[in-house]
Amino acid sequence: MAEIVLRATDIEKDYPSRRGPKVRALRGVSVALAGASTLGVVGESGCGKSTLARVLVGLEQPTSGRIELMGELVGGTVGAGLARRIQLVFQDPFSSLNPRLTVSVALNEVLAVHHLVTGRPERRRRVDELLTMVALGPRFLERYPHELSGGQAQRVAIARALAVEPRVLVLDEPTSALDVSVRAEVMNLLSRLQDQLALSYVFISHDLAMVRHISDTISVMYLGKVVESGPYEAVLGAPLHPYTRALAEAVPLPDPEIEAGRRKAAAGEVLTLGAEPLYGCPYHPRCPLAEDLCRAQVPDLVELRPGHEVACHIAAREAPVGTGPAARADQKETSP
Repeated sequence: MAEIVLRATDIEKDYPSRRGPKVRALRGVSVALAGASTLGVVGESGCGKSTLARVLVGLEQPTSGRIELMGELVGGTVGAGLARRIQLVFQDPFSSLNPRLTVSVALNEVLAVHHLVTGRPERRRRVDELLTMVALGPRFLERYPHELSGGQAQRVAIARALAVEPRVLVLDEPTSALDVSVRAEVMNLLSRLQDQLALSYVFISHDLAMVRHISDTISVMYLGKVVESGPYEAVLGAPLHPYTRALAEAVPLPDPEIEAGRRKAAAGEVLTLGAEPLYGCPYHPRCPLAEDLCRAQVPDLVELRPGHEVACHIAAREAPVGTGPAARADQKETSP
């Protein structure tokens, strides 16, 4: 079994609100990332994906829960040691790059702050090496962010993250701000870097096609909770939660008749954090399968297939005999 390099357990993140109760951005989120693999995190805008990314890298402190990185418990103020092991690549590269610094200065600054390379010639060689990694040549050294295209700026942002030689990259929708023609290039770059450097990725996106392309495992989030997780073939190929099925069915198809039928069948309005139901499953106002139990009791995230967890009363009840949590508990009790 692959080593777990990053594990978050029961992460809660609350934000105060001036107009009402606190906003619960994350509600008991647990994820695990194996070494040299990719965990895809998907869900609608506003479900807490970016908050999870910021909590994982230490930009936000969780209200409760625990985070372990390389087997070490992470807590309190994030130091340089943690920053070197895990890095965040933001959605918009132009907002994360300093507009007053050239590419060369931006990369040299990282090396100097972390005391990774001493001496100007050595730093220059390391900067050239980083640009080569992300398929940019020396001609980009003296360019400012506004002189770069979106794809080039994102490559610089990736190079800056790689400068500290991390084990884990948290990628917060790294291609959503790019042109369609550039997205495949960046995705291929990420795949090559993962193979070359044995990196582990947390890849956050609302684009299921991108997630399917790069992920080994997937966690589906809805209103601050993980509602389904497991291997990508199981979660996207044979989803058990109604929300995951709705996400899969929302992927556009080049057939106007199918798309028209989908719009007619769309269930309920989209809810946002702070407007979730007070009781029961957070998805029940939109779920076509909702029952009284769904409106009264929050479902637990339970394993219904090997490595495939779902938070749904209906899915748990309809799980094939011998695969549900109760059946596995009985098997453990009767096994010698």
